[in-house]
Amino acid sequence: MDYPYDLGRFSRVVTTDSAEAQIWFDRGLNWIYGFNHKEAIACFKRATAADPSFAMAHWGHAYAAGPNYNMPWVLYDSKGRAEALAEAYDATQAALANVGTASAPEAALIIALSARYPQRDPVEDMAPWDKSFADGMRSVQASFPDDAEIATIFVDALMNLTPWAMWDLPSGAIASGAATAEARAVLERHMALPGGMVHPGILHLYVHLMEMSPFPEKALKAGDVLRTLVPDAGHLVHMPSHIDVLCGHYENVVRWNERAIEADLKYYEAEGAFNIYTGYRQHNYHFVIYGALFLGQFEPAMEAVRGMDETTPDALLEITSPPMADFFEAYLSMEPHVLIRFGMWEEILKLPLPEDHEIRCTKVAMIEYAKALALSALGRVPEAEAQHKVFIAAKARVPESRLLHNVRAIDLLEIATAMLDGELSYRKGDYVSAFARLRDAVALDDALPYDEPWGWMQPTRHALGALLLEQGHAAEAEEVFRQDLGLAPGLPRACQHPDNVWALRGLHDCLAAQSKTQELAHVRLRLDLAEARADRPVTAACGCAQVAMRTGRSI
Repeated sequence: MDYPYDLGRFSRVVTTDSAEAQIWFDRGLNWIYGFNHKEAIACFKRATAADPSFAMAHWGHAYAAGPNYNMPWVLYDSKGRAEALAEAYDATQAALANVGTASAPEAALIIALSARYPQRDPVEDMAPWDKSFADGMRSVQASFPDDAEIATIFVDALMNLTPWAMWDLPSGAIASGAATAEARAVLERHMALPGGMVHPGILHLYVHLMEMSPFPEKALKAGDVLRTLVPDAGHLVHMPSHIDVLCGHYENVVRWNERAIEADLKYYEAEGAFNIYTGYRQHNYHFVIYGALFLGQFEPAMEAVRGMDETTPDALLEITSPPMADFFEAYLSMEPHVLIRFGMWEEILKLPLPEDHEIRCTKVAMIEYAKALALSALGRVPEAEAQHKVFIAAKARVPESRLLHNVRAIDLLEIATAMLDGELSYRKGDYVSAFARLRDAVALDDALPYDEPWGWMQPTRHALGALLLEQGHAAEAEEVFRQDLGLAPGLPRACQHPDNVWALRGLHDCLAAQSKTQELAHVRLRLDLAEARADRPVTAACGCAQVAMRTGRSI
């Protein structure tokens, strides 16, 4: 059977007399683990076409049609929720009708779906269904403790009870109400079993589980294996980046997300952009931008900006069910952040606004913010103050429903407001107010909901530290950069950026300013290694510093 995607070698032998059905089932299962649920359903339908009584293919269809870690029931609009539930319920009933042909573990998986989809019509609060399904899968797991598929579905059910809230970031403890310890124990046990370290579902979930933890490096080995297991499932190629970025492995972030984009463009070329999986492709571009900025690499960041724009058509954002603009538009606001990162103030002032200010409202607001910041950095304070008002008006037009994955765009714009207030006060010589507002921005930045890439693209400490140093507060700036690099206690792991070139530059210059020669040589070595990969001069921790503006280079 000709199939354009290389999904690797992972297979789960299930009960069917059709070799063709088994192949399509394996493809569907790999796509489930790769979070391309639409293509998974297409494969499971091909499997049931080859063997209509194939119970596990109906199970796969039902499972893929429901909620997941990135798309819980609460994110569905009413129409989408009703359609997804009806499809999942009908497929569950088809699986139950054929459960007599299934093996014991297969039958247990199928029967458990009755708790996930107890009826065809949605109710206002579907969280109790998720809880019932997790409880049911706990019993299934106890009956078949060595079954990797059962373990994966059980852990997925546990994580879907508190998606993206498995750990408490400030304390580093397990989040209240999260089944983190139970999920971790199951995953780590299976990773230690024969074949456990080549199971895409087990490894995928382990990366997600550990990324919020105080020790994400524990998932490095899992990520190293996962990224090559299912070559054309772009999301699995990408997933280890969630660990890489937390460990300062920014080159891996860029390189493997570029590879993930190549894989996902195969799907895009075949199926187009009008599907939820577009968000996963955007996520890869977003990660390239984020990793490239920490490397000081302008070119790959801008290539990713262009790629995202080219593969996200306006017509997609105009779809109201699902609310595609709410899900995907904020990703298209990255170009101003790239230009800000490299202090390209004149280029920012030339940025055109989108034609549709309503649909692309986040991008409009971020451009207006960037222009006010540029005018301030250039010393054109009256113009910056006028532009500040333009930004505030644009900010007010962004709805609360607009998301950048886990983060509301309006919360990001509050950080922008604090940053801009601080920068303007700084240019006016009111340093007390300036540093107070920049510290407000840092606090808002630290308090964002967990996400990777982090919601705010340039760590706010970089501007704070750079301007503190510029005013002669070297010791205070040194502490700011140590926090950013993870070299000082107290900052949650997710807010640390080990070995990033900008904070290394800032720390180096702070040490030099204080004649702290004992540590300077070590930091100089780390800085030299980081600068060797940059494609632009990194002369200050932030382009807003005057030393950067005197020596910087723009395109």
